[in-house]
This record gives sequence, structure tokens and C-alpha cells, in this order.
Amino acid sequence: MPSSPAVPNPRAADDRPALVLANLGTPAEPSPTAVRFFLREFLSDRRVIEMHPLLWRPVLEGVILRVRPRASAAKYATIWRPGQVGRSGSPLMHYSERQGELLQHELGESVQVRIAMRYGQPSLRRVMGDLMDAGRRRIAVIPLYPQYAASASGTVIDEVARFILASRNQPELRTIRSFEASPAYIEALATALEQHWKIHGRPDPAAGEHLLLSFHSIPQAMHDAGDPYRTECERTVELLTRRLDLPDGLARLTFQSVFGPAAWIGPATIDTVGELGSAGCPRLDVICPGFFSDCLETLEEINQLNRETFTTAGGGSFHYIPWGNDSEGAIATLAEQARNVLAGWI
Repeated sequence: MPSSPAVPNPRAADDRPALVLANLGTPAEPSPTAVRFFLREFLSDRRVIEMHPLLWRPVLEGVILRVRPRASAAKYATIWRPGQVGRSGSPLMHYSERQGELLQHELGESVQVRIAMRYGQPSLRRVMGDLMDAGRRRIAVIPLYPQYAASASGTVIDEVARFILASRNQPELRTIRSFEASPAYIEALATALEQHWKIHGRPDPAAGEHLLLSFHSIPQAMHDAGDPYRTECERTVELLTRRLDLPDGLARLTFQSVFGPAAWIGPATIDTVGELGSAGCPRLDVICPGFFSDCLETLEEINQLNRETFTTAGGGSFHYIPWGNDSEGAIATLAEQARNVLAGWI
């Protein structure tokens, strides 16, 4: 009697590794309901808000989620990609998907590249679960934050750990902590600036022109508790300044996206922009090295709000300079990190 054909085991091991690119996330659409859902998950993370839930929850549910979603939805609407609906209209999602596609092409079929979001969809735990169900037993995760902060890279690794804790059959796991001094990353930033300056010329500090390197801020209390984030931002600025041979006084390190009444590390980008505008700065170039994909914080906060603040205060020309997204430099940076974390697997 002929034997029955073998039935494939969907949980059988697959020797090919998987690589997950993990970004922050995005609302499903620029509506108050979608933004409220997104903010609830984001602001409920105790790495993001280091306050006991019994104290924080009434503020979150009773004040913030009643007021902020409508205003934030209006801001998201100004950057949503024209003609696109749902998450595909989000610049962060669009560029994350492009990064996954281009990195997959760069690395070849010996590894499966997936994107995941820490908040919203596709969720990090869902993506890792799907990979395990597909038989992947070697999974590497790269948080898309060049500088380590507990409230950014740290919360990605937390979520990975929660997945591991809940798994009976655990994968072999690798992660990247940060890459603030990565040669490919510094080169990507430098190339973006050089390409812009090839067209517009370098800003001249003797003429009162400036370059701002604006990073997302963190609360001062997190810094005081030992978070290395500011140090890693300063390291990036130091290496980039050296790579570009910038004269003293041209580049300034600032911090953006302050939220709530607590003290945050500074100087604040918005304050610096206003001061330079009031002083009659004839030209201001701004690059955001900590954001791997354009998003609300770069497209609305920097290129709209800070631009308006600068020019209204009396400043001259304002240039926001993208560097990441689907640029060659961004993909080269990801490929460098991927080959590091996948060494010995491919």
C-alpha cells in the first residue's frame, strides 16, 4: 500500500534568518479616532511616561486623549501623502515599506526582511509571531533609532522581550543597540548635506548663517537618571562635523518635540529657531539625524512650524534637509547594520 505524502509542518524550522526593522509607528489615518487609539498605546508605555499608572492614567484618559487627538489629527492631515488612504498615506509607513523592499533587494533571498511598528500596525509582536509560525528560528531586530534612548530603542527591546517571555518555542534572537557612530550612517548624513550645499552653497557663519542638527528631546529626569541619549547625539554631531570639516560656530545641536510641563534636555529647537530669526539670520539649514524616516516631527514640526517661526521672527531662507527615507545613504546604513547583526547567519 503506497504511503501517504508527508504533510508539511508549518512550525518546522527554517534555517534562513529573518530581519525586522522596527520603527515607532503611525496612526492608521489622520482622524481623531485613529490618533486617539495610537496615542493611547504610545503614551501608556512606562518607558515613554515614567509615572505610575495610577497617577498617569487619569491625566491620559481625562485630559490628553480628550484634547490632543483632534489637534494632532489636523497636523497629520497636512503631511498625509496626497491621494493615499489608510496607513499607506503615512510618510513614515511609506518610507518604512520602501526601506524594507530596498534592503531585501540589497541582502538577497538568504534573509527575509520585515518591517514592524512598536505602536500601531503591523505590531512588532505580531510580525515576530508570524515569522515563528512560518518556521523562522533566527530573528534579528534593528530598532530604527541611531541613538539609544530607553524611551525609543529600549521600548522596542522591551517588546521583543515580552514576546520571548510569552513564547514556549523561543527563537534565537539578536538586536542592535544603537549606531550613532556608524561610518555608513555618518556618511549618509554628510552626503545629504553635501548634495544640498552643491545646489545652494554652504551656509556661511561669517554672514550669520547656521546649520541646526535637531534631535528628538527626552525629559531631563531621564537624562539625570543615566540615559545615554544626549551623549550619543553629541557623538553623532562630533563625527559629522569632523567629516564635513565644518568651521566653528556653523553647526548647533538642538532638541525638538517637547511634550508636557516637565523639563526636557535642550536647547530647544523651536526656541533656537525663534532666536536666530529675531537676530536676522539670513539662512538656516536644518537636518534631523535621529529620524530615519520623515514623519510628523520632521515634516510638520520642522518644515512647517519651525519654518514659520523662523521667518515670522525675521529670519531669511529656511531649508529642511531630508537624509533618510529611501535614499542610497539610508539603505547603505541599514545594510551595514544588517550585515553586522546577521554575521554568521548569512
